[in-house]
Amino acid sequence: MTDLVIPRSLGTHDGTFHADEVTACALLLLFDLIDKSKIYRTRDPEILARSEFVCDVGGVYDPSIKRFDHHQQEYQGPLSSAGMIWKYLCSIGLIDEALYDYMNRSLILGIDAHDNGKVCQDIGTCNFSHVISNFVPLVYDADVEVQNAAFTEALEFVLGHLGRILKRYYYILECRALVEKAMEPQSQYLFFETAIPWIENFFELDGKDHPALFVIMPSSGHWKLRGIPPSNEQRMQVRVPMPFEWAGLQDEELKRVSGIPGAIFCHKGRFISVWETKEDALKALEKILG
Repeated sequence: MTDLVIPRSLGTHDGTFHADEVTACALLLLFDLIDKSKIYRTRDPEILARSEFVCDVGGVYDPSIKRFDHHQQEYQGPLSSAGMIWKYLCSIGLIDEALYDYMNRSLILGIDAHDNGKVCQDIGTCNFSHVISNFVPLVYDADVEVQNAAFTEALEFVLGHLGRILKRYYYILECRALVEKAMEPQSQYLFFETAIPWIENFFELDGKDHPALFVIMPSSGHWKLRGIPPSNEQRMQVRVPMPFEWAGLQDEELKRVSGIPGAIFCHKGRFISVWETKEDALKALEKILG
């Protein structure tokens, strides 16, 4: 590093951009380590040398001098520039391990895998990296101004997305005490008087070994009965499904089959059902548990 380093600046490559360096830039903006006006898209070695941070270009991965490239042969790890910056923020204490893991699971791991060619393209499947690539100008040889304007638009989008993930994470933390209290009775269901995020806290509080099979909570003026997954890694499954004969039914048909006057809807996947009142949801639970 030289005495001519521009404080709070970042250098990254010009031309076509990808989700990893856009996200790396957005993370540094989000945690107030760089200025938007000091993001330089270039391969000019003199400008890169003067940048405080360099991401996705330069052939060096060395957090001690704020260089975060993953393209050189010497680096064989799984990170892209996004994962490198996210790890750096944890290493300097701006985030803790819990937030580091949450953001990795929510976004960063997928960006890293895609940029390193570890993700297969399934027809009809769109991941976050595909969304960001759609900001790239349609014309392949678009001029610098057009490319930079598109990069800025993508950057704003990613910055907003990251901010919403952070807000959701902190709200989940605020709800932890309520989840912990609901788990204390060690019963076969969790009951909440208000609608809150519960699944992350449930499994972080050793929910995998908890006896609860269902969750009951209000939902858009009604009450929902939702099956609990076997583990955090098996969220698309439930420990106990709704009755087979309820699957896909709604309103009068579900009322007739279930025998509960307040029946509204049961998903055909049998993982969730909706009822008019709390008492109706409890009756449905009683029928399921026998």
